[in-house]
Amino acid sequence: MRPGMNITGQYMPGDSVIHRLDPRVKIIATVLLSISILRGTLPAWTGLTVFLLTMFPVAGLPLRHGAIALRPVRFFLLLFFLLHLVCTPGETIQPLSWGGIAVTYQGLSRGTIVVWQFCLLLWGAAILTATTSPSELVMAIDRLLSPLGKIGVPSHDIATMVSIALRFFPVFLEEMEKIREAQEARGADFKAGGPVKRAKAASGLLVPLLFSFMRRAEGLAVAMEARAYVRGPRTSLRDLHMAKTDYVALGVTVLVIGLPVVAKFLTVR
Repeated sequence: MRPGMNITGQYMPGDSVIHRLDPRVKIIATVLLSISILRGTLPAWTGLTVFLLTMFPVAGLPLRHGAIALRPVRFFLLLFFLLHLVCTPGETIQPLSWGGIAVTYQGLSRGTIVVWQFCLLLWGAAILTATTSPSELVMAIDRLLSPLGKIGVPSHDIATMVSIALRFFPVFLEEMEKIREAQEARGADFKAGGPVKRAKAASGLLVPLLFSFMRRAEGLAVAMEARAYVRGPRTSLRDLHMAKTDYVALGVTVLVIGLPVVAKFLTVR
């Protein structure tokens, strides 16, 4: 990986308060925040936006890391927004409607909310993966799912698969950047022309990216076999213990999630 290159999903070592938290607490907090994001209302989304943006400097991460987390999916976010904008029925916005395409106020509102929710979910995941090493994630997921082992759920296998997926995501993005730069060096232009032309130019990245991804996956499988990897529980050098700061972090998370609910209940009454 090139020096100074920040990639979504990459672990960034540090000694912040968030780094020192028990990984189980960080996973539980991320899940609770995700549920609140998906089931929340405007006051909840506003509060969670402020909370997550505050967590970046608390975790020792620059605020630009939030923009970096959104960069790989910016085209999908734009696509989601446009689909809701033109496919949601409602009151038409006349200045923005043309050629039989009806842009509605309801579509504008819904598209904005969906993109907003996705941004919050990605920020929460970015803080989790940037402050938690892959080995800690595996250990935490294994411990959280261990009670399900009584009914035959392979908790360690699930934790290993999640760890591999999280590790492959930054590798996937790095490989895509290398292929793009290599094709630009050979004369490819991904910024010229309209959206259709840019999409056609970007499609040229898919085939070499797919072959590279398959080579990486095959190399990982060979490496695991060479190290005699077998299924089953693992021991670890570090054991997980909850500290006071972990309980405080959980309390702050519950408070941030619960305040909009309480405010809504009081308003209704």
